[in-house]
Amino acid sequence: MKRRDLLKGLAGVPFLGAYGYLLINNVKNTTDINDNELIQFLQKKLPTSAHQTSFSTDGKKLKVGIIGTGSRGRYLMKALGFVTPESIDNMNEKQQLLFNEQPDLNVEIVAICDLYEPRAQKAALAAANIDRVETQKFNKRAVKIYSSYKQLIADSSIDAVVIATSDHWHAPITIEAAKAGKHVYCEKALTHNLEDIFKVKDAVINNRITFQLGHQNRQTENYIRSKQIVDAGLLGKVNMVETSTNRNSANGAWLYNIPESANEYNVDWKQFVRNGNITFNKEHFFRWRLFWQYSTGLAGDLLTHEFDCINQILEMGIPEKVSASGGIYHWKDNREVPDTFQVMMEYPNKGMSLMYSASQANSTNRPRLIMGTEASLEIGGKINLNVDSGTRLYRKYLNSGMVKPNSAICLNSSESLKLDGISSATEKYFASRGLLYTSHNGKMMDTTHLHLAEWLHAIRTGSSTSCNINRAFEEGITAQMATLAYREEKVKKWDGDKVI
Repeated sequence: MKRRDLLKGLAGVPFLGAYGYLLINNVKNTTDINDNELIQFLQKKLPTSAHQTSFSTDGKKLKVGIIGTGSRGRYLMKALGFVTPESIDNMNEKQQLLFNEQPDLNVEIVAICDLYEPRAQKAALAAANIDRVETQKFNKRAVKIYSSYKQLIADSSIDAVVIATSDHWHAPITIEAAKAGKHVYCEKALTHNLEDIFKVKDAVINNRITFQLGHQNRQTENYIRSKQIVDAGLLGKVNMVETSTNRNSANGAWLYNIPESANEYNVDWKQFVRNGNITFNKEHFFRWRLFWQYSTGLAGDLLTHEFDCINQILEMGIPEKVSASGGIYHWKDNREVPDTFQVMMEYPNKGMSLMYSASQANSTNRPRLIMGTEASLEIGGKINLNVDSGTRLYRKYLNSGMVKPNSAICLNSSESLKLDGISSATEKYFASRGLLYTSHNGKMMDTTHLHLAEWLHAIRTGSSTSCNINRAFEEGITAQMATLAYREEKVKKWDGDKVI
């Protein structure tokens, strides 16, 4: 039987369905793929698909305010369905198709707040583009621009806010919004310091708002499927996890563009620094991730993605012990945060460890690896199951030659992550990590759009979000333990109530 014909036949296998296929090179070929004993075993163990719920947009049109419209803020606006007419002009055919097929979430962006005036004006144009049209067809409408987040939150017409500011503003804005009864979508990291994590949690719970932390991996089909694989016992007892971040570009190292026209008159520097007295500094404003006063560094920006992906799958929660090391080894600029970072998280009561490492000077792709007594799982743009040579669960399949030891069995198709039409190195990086697009009920969808859709659905229905305040609390504490372990050069411990 030819490989091509066998691949076609796999489309009808109930276990795989439209979701994917097994990597044929590592599974013994049979005349009828349905007679393969290993596939029959997997069929019995796993649900038929990683089906995702469609989110309702019924009910009143929700009115949203955007606080922070830098690169991530603009992406969140796009995921809500709002981009500038100029952006529409510049989209290629693939990008236009993806954006136009993005469902209408029944929201209106009625207000913008950004501390850089030209950026706020541009975001207002995007918010005004309710018909998703190019410049030639655009009819401008009024969108409020506020000079402070307090003014925006005080606007009684606003139902919910999206927060995409620098890290040091996440907590005060979330708390203020919660007290005003506004629902909150906040980008990670949850907070800039340890004490604020507890304050944010109390504010969200006490004011009964719907909260979502910005970890779009919660909607990625690969992670949903990976959790099914782990829950089915196909890895055995998990004892070790390795995950990482590798980027090798100026943008990946947070050396973002600094507009020449930015100055003390169009940047609200005094409001930005919050409790500081630093003289106006454009680098600090536009490259705030490099400095501890505003940033949580690699722990809050990139480790949090990796932690939440694994926490989604294993539900391991806050580690009992965290140690960290690293330094500024490559980017010899003015930064204070490390460009090379290693973190060890220990879970003695769960019998496992999680190792994280990051380099901002190398772009080697290292998939997430969950290791168990029976098999390991590699998770990235695709899912590979690697049967361990010491397995008992798969022993008869190894002995019969039906599967090769330590060889990948692909449990999904990379078709869901085609990168044509994605141009930047950063976008390709996030796509390779399963953080940009996902297969959603048979269609390729933006994961951030789905994450926002879930939040809006929860506001309308009273349901819970996948990255609610409890999951956010786990991420926040873990990220702060890693940052403190690095900065204090001490092992940090969680006793169930506090970090010591």
